Amino acid sequence: MKWQAGAVIVSVALVTEAPASFTDITARSGIAFIHENAPTTNKYLIETMGGGVALVDVDNDGWLDVFFTNGAGLQDPMTADAAPQKSDPRFWNRLYRNNRDGTFTDVTEKAHVRGTGYSMGVAAGDYDNDGFEDLYVTQYGGNLLYHNNGDGTFTDVTARAGVAADGWSSSAVFVDVDNDGRLDLFVCRYLRWTFQANVYCGERRPGYREYCHPSSFPAVTNLLYRNNGDGTFTDVSAKSGIDRAAGKALGVAVADYDADGWIDIFVANDSIPCFLFHNNRDGTFSESALTAGVAVNMDGKPFAGMGTDFSDYDNDGRPDIFVTTLSNETYAIYRNSGNGTFTYATGETNVGQETRLFSGWGTRFVDYDNDGWKDLFAAQGHVLDTIELTSDHLKYRQPLLLLDNDRGRFTAVRDPALSYPWAGRGAAFGDIDNDGDVDIVLGTCGQRGVILRNEVGHRHHRLTLQLIGTRSNRDGLGARVRTTVDDTASQFFTVTTGGSYQSASDRRLTVGLGDATVVRSLEVRWPSGTVQQLRDVKANQTLIVREPQR
Repeated sequence: MKWQAGAVIVSVALVTEAPASFTDITARSGIAFIHENAPTTNKYLIETMGGGVALVDVDNDGWLDVFFTNGAGLQDPMTADAAPQKSDPRFWNRLYRNNRDGTFTDVTEKAHVRGTGYSMGVAAGDYDNDGFEDLYVTQYGGNLLYHNNGDGTFTDVTARAGVAADGWSSSAVFVDVDNDGRLDLFVCRYLRWTFQANVYCGERRPGYREYCHPSSFPAVTNLLYRNNGDGTFTDVSAKSGIDRAAGKALGVAVADYDADGWIDIFVANDSIPCFLFHNNRDGTFSESALTAGVAVNMDGKPFAGMGTDFSDYDNDGRPDIFVTTLSNETYAIYRNSGNGTFTYATGETNVGQETRLFSGWGTRFVDYDNDGWKDLFAAQGHVLDTIELTSDHLKYRQPLLLLDNDRGRFTAVRDPALSYPWAGRGAAFGDIDNDGDVDIVLGTCGQRGVILRNEVGHRHHRLTLQLIGTRSNRDGLGARVRTTVDDTASQFFTVTTGGSYQSASDRRLTVGLGDATVVRSLEVRWPSGTVQQLRDVKANQTLIVREPQR
């Protein structure tokens, strides 16, 4: 993250006039979560990273529930023998069950998911293929794996599973890297930092302290855990080659960018080049971001990569990459060229013009209006709560960003519901009310959680897909889906709960169809290699697609 104000390029932004796209329904939902980052005068860097959020159906009733991660109590200063404290209920992580009527009930205590330390992010996936979604919570000082018992409760199985990790973890994602039908686990680690290693940053005169730049602390490697199929995992970070690249990872997203049938992994790094781990199909990965053209910006410089997504925004059948950055940089779009490389497309897509003054975190290519083109959403907010002391044009709390996709070029959507200033961090995406469009849940740093209901997606037709693997992992994560309707380009999707920033989204796909009422062709390429095709699928339904046994 670059703290300095720097020079600013100001241009006239294109703005789409549109009806209200989202409504903040948090108050009426019954969700009263407030993220507690426990700020101190010592400005511990951990206080800035905010909370993640997951949209996941934990009880299999067909309705998405909401899980927020939270901070923990800190001493000021933290003594050598002190640890973050979670005992006070205001610091608990929170799970809210969907009541199916627009409201939610806090079931944290019943579910046994309050957490144990200073929590960061969350990943969701059915790692044991028992039909119930499990949760992995990243933290400072050791992570948590919660096994879903299928009765509304979870069991902490971290020790038995062998996935506690160490240090400071940020984002994580469940992904089947070896196509064996079991979900593995990729864990981002931010940097090597401890409370005792914290240093003084900022101006001693006129007398304010600020959070340190990540360059003050060493880089660290990420982790890859292979699923053994018996409830345990093996750390294969070294064997796979993942640990050969040390970074400062904040975001991770997955897709098969070269269409070889094996999932690849993109990692957004903070102020050092990003990583693209190419899957070599033999249990190993090659870090290829520089040769692929996704390590740095068009000037050859690294940036403050935070949130990310790996999806096809221009409907050409190839997954592209989006990365949010800090103010005075521009968010990055890399368009997949189809030959193993990417082109930096921030300028031609208008994304640079729209994002110069903002700092982005949780993000996704999401077709909010169901017109058949994936739009862009980003949660925003500067990392420094002192930025307004050194800059006359940057703000700590910032509006949410929604960019409408007009066949590959993006314009900002003006919407009062998105203009409220937040210290935005995590963001999760899914159809909370089952009305056929994608809603958004926002995590923040030191503010309340936010539920945004989509108000426009239902005006177009759609198809909701829920994949169930048999030979592949039961969630169908990593499956590639192609849909085609008459007289329009095809759309392409990767089934994943990952991406964004420290968050997990609905594994169901919502396919926007515009005015079309029938999907003429639906193709699913399962991780097992099975290719399944359906014809003439009616719109405006939720379709369960089960992988053929052979």
